[in-house]
Amino acid sequence: MAGQEQGEGEVEVIHSWSAPRSLSTSLMYSFAQRDDMEVLDEPLYATFLKAFDVERPYREELLSKMESDGDKVVKEIIFAPGEKKYRFCKHMSKQRLPGLPSDLIKKGKHFILIRNPLDILPSFGKVVPPSFLDLGLAELVSIYNDLCQLGKRPPVIDATDLVQNPEATLHSLCEDLGIPFQDSMLRWEAGPKLIDGIWAPWWYKSVHKSTGFSSTRKYPEPFPHSHYDLLEQSLPLYNWLRRHVRQASTLLKTPLPPPDLPVPANEKLLAWVGDEILPRESAKVSVFDSVVQGGDSVWEGLRIYRGKIFKLEEHLDRLFDSAKALAFKNVPTREEVKEAIFRTLNRNGMFDNSHIRLSLTRGKKVTSGMSPAFNLYGCTLIVLPEWKPPVYDNTHGVTLVTATTRRNSPNNLDSKIHHNNLLNNILAKIEGNNANADDAIMLDKDGFVSETNATNIFLVKKGRVLTPHSDYCLPGITRATVMDLVVKEGLVLEERRISLSEFHTADEVWTTGTMGELTPAVKIDGREVGDGQVGPVTRRLQNAYKKLTEESGVPIPSYLEN
Repeated sequence: MAGQEQGEGEVEVIHSWSAPRSLSTSLMYSFAQRDDMEVLDEPLYATFLKAFDVERPYREELLSKMESDGDKVVKEIIFAPGEKKYRFCKHMSKQRLPGLPSDLIKKGKHFILIRNPLDILPSFGKVVPPSFLDLGLAELVSIYNDLCQLGKRPPVIDATDLVQNPEATLHSLCEDLGIPFQDSMLRWEAGPKLIDGIWAPWWYKSVHKSTGFSSTRKYPEPFPHSHYDLLEQSLPLYNWLRRHVRQASTLLKTPLPPPDLPVPANEKLLAWVGDEILPRESAKVSVFDSVVQGGDSVWEGLRIYRGKIFKLEEHLDRLFDSAKALAFKNVPTREEVKEAIFRTLNRNGMFDNSHIRLSLTRGKKVTSGMSPAFNLYGCTLIVLPEWKPPVYDNTHGVTLVTATTRRNSPNNLDSKIHHNNLLNNILAKIEGNNANADDAIMLDKDGFVSETNATNIFLVKKGRVLTPHSDYCLPGITRATVMDLVVKEGLVLEERRISLSEFHTADEVWTTGTMGELTPAVKIDGREVGDGQVGPVTRRLQNAYKKLTEESGVPIPSYLEN
């Protein structure tokens, strides 16, 4: 105890949690260069080896020379008095065993160091065969969650950032830990260190050659196929942790901050992909899926009102017609699609004021390429629900401009196929965005109005309601619904070719679509429509449409009915 009498006192412990082969030793060397820091190299290693029958070439030596009693390690080594202000403890996540004192997590400052398993596994396998336990990524997730529950959300740093931009990454980490950054952390002398653990001759050969954080090679070595299954198990855990990394500024990172969602509640939605329901960030299709390879997919938009799906059967009719027109094979049944929709809505608790983007792709291919002959897995069903109020200003109206991009002709791609390859529409939408308009009107090859980039379109002139033929436009479900309402309201309906000037001189104009419902247009190409206000016929049909959505639709079976 003489050392304690000479100035040893309480130290603040900084816990580094990582998987093996994650540059954790380099980071330990970095912190060891500070003038206010002492370091411990995996103080819980002997405790771990004692608890598990894990083969290591240094096992007996380590157990004979290191304290293996977990209680003693935590209380008498990790949190022992010291001569420096801080103590850096390098931990492998797998070494946090059940039954260790709770102070291990409750006391001190913690951070998590992660590295892509693609980089860990080839290196790990050169020393001992890796296992899921050895990687410890599941335990890293557990540590992160446990610290969050204690109100101590730990910083997460990625080894890639340490290599690509060590100074910025260390600055950020020190800021999160509440300690000053020191330039000395960026370099150290090559060779073995007194702080190295007994296992250093087996594991630290590469880091002993280093003098700082630097990449040894520009391109990675081939990944060993023998570790492929382990990669599949561990990569989702790494990706989950990576979402919590404070983004450092590097060449491979976008400088854009995370955007705000239009509806924040959609951050935690659940979507159906293939045959399972997944969280938003995990809801992805294969890079071999036809929708990725060529936009080879069909889709529908569905709206939910007061526990019912409006016009569900009509939308499913069109979905299956489109799939048939594109010669899809191994298509799910109508009941299977409905069941996926109902289950997804129930999981999200979405029974009103929400929207579904329903997609059916040709499916995954066995190899990349255009031919549908490569699609041997069956179709991929996607049910993407969102809390989504109508996307346009249906109270005051929207502004339209005419795009130079012409609507596809049936000679090229029939608009009656409701496909996902929307580049024709997107090019027109870009023109609308550039003109600061809400949407863009698209003309057919002869210069007559077809539709907007996203909706069908109607006009009123002297009490008569007109809408273009559906030769070049999608015969929308909402369009057909409004056409029926026009007749029921005792108005004259005319479906014919309509020139652009007729829209410029109309008394009223509105657009229709599932996502936006019935939306007034009050200005087209800089010209006010009528008196520039929402007209009486538009209001009348909006009210009739609203009443219809309240009265009709397919009820969503609820878990409450079980």
